[in-house]
Amino acid sequence: METFFDTSIQEQFHQRLERLTPQMRSQWGKMSPAQMLSHCTAPMLVAVGDLQMKKHPLRFVGTVFKKRLLGEKPFSKNSPTATEFVRNKDCDFAVEKKKFTDAFRKLAQGPSSVTCFNHGFFGKMTADDWGRLIYKHLDHHLQQFGL
Repeated sequence: METFFDTSIQEQFHQRLERLTPQMRSQWGKMSPAQMLSHCTAPMLVAVGDLQMKKHPLRFVGTVFKKRLLGEKPFSKNSPTATEFVRNKDCDFAVEKKKFTDAFRKLAQGPSSVTCFNHGFFGKMTADDWGRLIYKHLDHHLQQFGL
């Protein structure tokens, strides 16, 4: 299974992100490229302990879906997201790209950079779970913009 912690995967993400421009249109959903960067930064910040998630009231449901979410099947288009990750206000592309890059670099230091082992919706998470989740999430949103 692919993981964010694979350095070749990180390089592929970097190459895809370099092609992202503020003018690109999403193939589904409503986010702009800047909003997508901000949205994708948030889970990386959670993984490294720089952003806290509230415990979701239906957390028991999340623990059931976690295994399926981390499996081989790609994320569905327009899937629900945590309140902390919703982005519906305008964002500055350059600012969000810098924040994304900083979070990416911090998490890319490896599984030891993960400090959050209890996700607000999915419950217990290992560093391997985070690597898989971040990989699938970034891949999903890069595909959203044709990358």
